[in-house]
Amino acid sequence: MATLSPQQVTQLLQAWGQGEESALQKLIPLVHEELHRLAHVYMGREHPGHVLQTTALVNEAYLRLTDSKQPHWQDRAHFFAISAKVMRQILVDFARSRQRHKRGGGVQPVSLDEALVLTDERQPDLVALDDALNALAVVDPQKSRLVELRFFGGLSVEETAEVLKISADKVMRDWNLSRSWLYREMNEGGAGKKQP
Repeated sequence: MATLSPQQVTQLLQAWGQGEESALQKLIPLVHEELHRLAHVYMGREHPGHVLQTTALVNEAYLRLTDSKQPHWQDRAHFFAISAKVMRQILVDFARSRQRHKRGGGVQPVSLDEALVLTDERQPDLVALDDALNALAVVDPQKSRLVELRFFGGLSVEETAEVLKISADKVMRDWNLSRSWLYREMNEGGAGKKQP
């Protein structure tokens, strides 16, 4: 299938949201490719031999996204922002489940800076990061969403700026502030309740 412009993808998403099944059929290859790219980013952060594979993550995200009978997508950026949120929830649910099965998990907390480095040595503590992001969302929802888009969605600074409708400079300022706030939150166990 030929590559479609962001506007064409937006039109297909909106048509799908209005119940047009042929639009969904045209979107499937595009959605699958992008979800696979996002999943690959996520799974690159996991330790080698992780039980959940990229394809399984893509399939689960796809099922959750298409399960909604009539989604209301604003545009392409909105769709991929929701996709990032869905994948985040799948991975966090999986991590929480594994911790329960390990009777406390024995998970070593890591800083956001460590979590952002793609390495085979340590995997990020997704549960702690999710808890910290939820706490950040209480004090500043936009910064929480920014981190979700950058970290879980793998979006570039420019793509994040497009989704949030802010400048790339503001994305970088807020990204740096948010990382510091989350680092403090994850390492001090909630001592960072102040505005980031």
